[in-house]
Amino acid sequence: MDKVQLIDEKFIEANTDFKELIQYLQNSFAKFSALVPMRHHHDFPNPKAGTKSTLLLMPAFVPSEEAGVKIVTVNPKNSDYDLPSIHGTYIYLDAHKGTVKAIMDGKSLTAKRTAAASALASKFLSKKDSSSLLMIGTGALSKNLILAHASVRPIKDVYVYGRDIRKAQKVCKSLENESFKMHFVKEISDVISKVDIISCATLSVEPLIHGEDLQKGQHIDLVGSYKRNMREADDEVMRKGEIFVDTIEGATKESGDLIIPLEENIISLNDIKGTLNDLCTESNIGRNSDDQITVFKSVGHALEDLSAASYYYKNFMHSIASKQIAENNIFKS
Repeated sequence: MDKVQLIDEKFIEANTDFKELIQYLQNSFAKFSALVPMRHHHDFPNPKAGTKSTLLLMPAFVPSEEAGVKIVTVNPKNSDYDLPSIHGTYIYLDAHKGTVKAIMDGKSLTAKRTAAASALASKFLSKKDSSSLLMIGTGALSKNLILAHASVRPIKDVYVYGRDIRKAQKVCKSLENESFKMHFVKEISDVISKVDIISCATLSVEPLIHGEDLQKGQHIDLVGSYKRNMREADDEVMRKGEIFVDTIEGATKESGDLIIPLEENIISLNDIKGTLNDLCTESNIGRNSDDQITVFKSVGHALEDLSAASYYYKNFMHSIASKQIAENNIFKS
């Protein structure tokens, strides 16, 4: 049996070309040959922590070709041990023989594929000449979202907002050598009406983006709000915007950004214009005028994980082959 490859965070971080990864996702959503069950959500007692923990299983299968499952645990009290609350592992499989091909770091894989999905949507929904981006949020996703968006649009200026301005400054510092200029801002209102793309990745339960501040032609990328009580955009954003989602099933069952205005009849399901599959198969062209305000809401999808796993596995095996060739050449010389 072939050796199970271990693909760690360090490799994923060093071997991500967002243009390539976005194209992988685009091909996957265009084909949509994968079978993707609803994710499994299991809460279980954790008496030592005094609260429940959660186990999430997110499988996807391309029959006779490839398969995978992401295993995520959520332990809210891990801060007591100076540990992250979320841990994840991805198991990549041969769907024909059922063998395990690789075990990958789930956290870094998720961050990269999430950013790539947002940038994929932006290819269809933001103006082609978009040159400015406001990044709301300073967590692990912020740097990846900035780089991913900049790989599909000619971004020249990036503005970063965070509740802790020191974290915003840190994000700016980490990207100071990129081709675009980095700026931290003290208030969202300072720049929100002046930028082409607004990307938001937070855990906010109160809207941070208000429709009254939006201008014609802007694209809104909503990445946080993965629970029913969370919101990053208010009702007016949803009224004004042409709404697109990664998948209807996930976005309308998990995110407060959509669930709340749907339940309050602010919008209807008919106001959701399309999905990533619709965009990638061109059954919906996305933006059709420079005046449109477009909104993309993602909650994640197991197809994105499988596509990213395929991308990193291919890169990893290529790196092994290249190393072997180099070693053989040294031996021959």
